[in-house]
Amino acid sequence: MMRMFFPEKIKNIKKNDYVLEIGPGGTPFNRSDVFLELKYDNEAVFRMQRGNTEKLVTDKPIFYYDGQHFPFSNKEFDYVICSHVLEHVENLPFFLSELFRITDKGYIEYPTILYEYLYNINVHINILKLNDNKLYYIKKNQTKLANFLPIQSFFLQTLENGVNSFINDLKEYMFEGFEWNDPFEYQETKDISKLVWKNFTIHRDQIRDSNFSTKIIKRLFFNDK
Repeated sequence: MMRMFFPEKIKNIKKNDYVLEIGPGGTPFNRSDVFLELKYDNEAVFRMQRGNTEKLVTDKPIFYYDGQHFPFSNKEFDYVICSHVLEHVENLPFFLSELFRITDKGYIEYPTILYEYLYNINVHINILKLNDNKLYYIKKNQTKLANFLPIQSFFLQTLENGVNSFINDLKEYMFEGFEWNDPFEYQETKDISKLVWKNFTIHRDQIRDSNFSTKIIKRLFFNDK
């Protein structure tokens, strides 16, 4: 996974809670006790799935599974962190049912439709958005996202070259994270309006003039010359 953007939103882990983190990448949350990773055929695929981050090095237990049932008992954990994982999951209803089976509370984070329309990361399968306390998702192959591939390829090159400061400037729009204390509703949709904000305003002063790609973003949003 890429790094977590809103660790401050994790507020409900108690002192003695037993915490699982799914797909921690190379930089897990410091309160996690156990890790769960999906098995991959080779390291190259695994590295691509975790956003080209380094492999996790830890003395804490790491479990691997085959994409089916999680290798844990019902309600085995007090809290589960699942950051930058749902966008990769093929069978999202099954995955969420397993999540709800092993815990009653946790934290979820994922990229938004804005991030996907800019970069269209090829290992991401789903676009997600929490609206009216329900998690909506759409399969990327059900959208016309690929129509913007030339633009996305350009922005992806800037990201891969480390030119990505405006992601931090606009992280509230690029990513979404939330805690949950009970199983939440979720629904697959073909209505892309379910995946956008009801109120969306970006202010010019949020984006710093630090590199070429941020100037392009300002042109897109504000018609700057």
